[in-house]
Amino acid sequence: MANRLDGKVAIITGAGSGFGRTTALLFALEGAAVVVADIDEEAGRQTVALIAGRGPGAVIATGDVSEKMTADAMVEQALSEFGRLDVLVNNAGIAQQLLPGQSWDASEEQWDRLIRVNLRSVYVCSRAGVPAMRASGGGSIVNVASIAASVSVGGSAYAAAKGGMLSYTRHVAVELAPEIRVNCVSPGFMWTPMSTGERYGLSIEEQARRKEQFAARSPMNRAGDPEDIAKAILFFASDDSAFVTGRELVVDGGHLVRS
Repeated sequence: MANRLDGKVAIITGAGSGFGRTTALLFALEGAAVVVADIDEEAGRQTVALIAGRGPGAVIATGDVSEKMTADAMVEQALSEFGRLDVLVNNAGIAQQLLPGQSWDASEEQWDRLIRVNLRSVYVCSRAGVPAMRASGGGSIVNVASIAASVSVGGSAYAAAKGGMLSYTRHVAVELAPEIRVNCVSPGFMWTPMSTGERYGLSIEEQARRKEQFAARSPMNRAGDPEDIAKAILFFASDDSAFVTGRELVVDGGHLVRS
């Protein structure tokens, strides 16, 4: 049986760790050439090294994907290295660091940074990628949002960015059809370096407590794994979802329906 992404070229932002790295590895196994985009060059290089021998090729694109210059450069790199662009996964994002209490009065600096990294990046990367995808005959954009778009978790700035991403997905899906499909995956409580606090220096014990808290919130009695999200992204990236656009796929172990 053929791989689901044979002959495809994909850009994955935030591919140096977490969902992005796991998705890059899965895409390579499914036959895609991958542009690994991340602001952390060393993390991106590690992902490229992990992909080596598992697919048709991978290259790193380093920079801030909320900047037009970076977005344009990574698309040009996909075209120069692999000759086309078929899939864009807008996965790059950061969490809102929360203090005890409410988040409505987040600092302007924190608010602007969350919106820039988590939402503006989707706009600039999509704007850069759409012409290349059209020239390749069409394709798929997959945005990685969060259940924070639908329920009060994660902090006000984070939720506003993810809610904006969901609305953006629905709107541009209509504008880009039928050439390009645009869909959204919304993770729940997942076991990743960002959500557990590993990226921000939490101890192993504190991370373990977080994992227990995540599991307690899910009717399935576990936190999600990056593979759960990567498989959902693969569904939207592949022809398995050829007649699906403008949709949100919630991957949360039943958290929202219990809420």
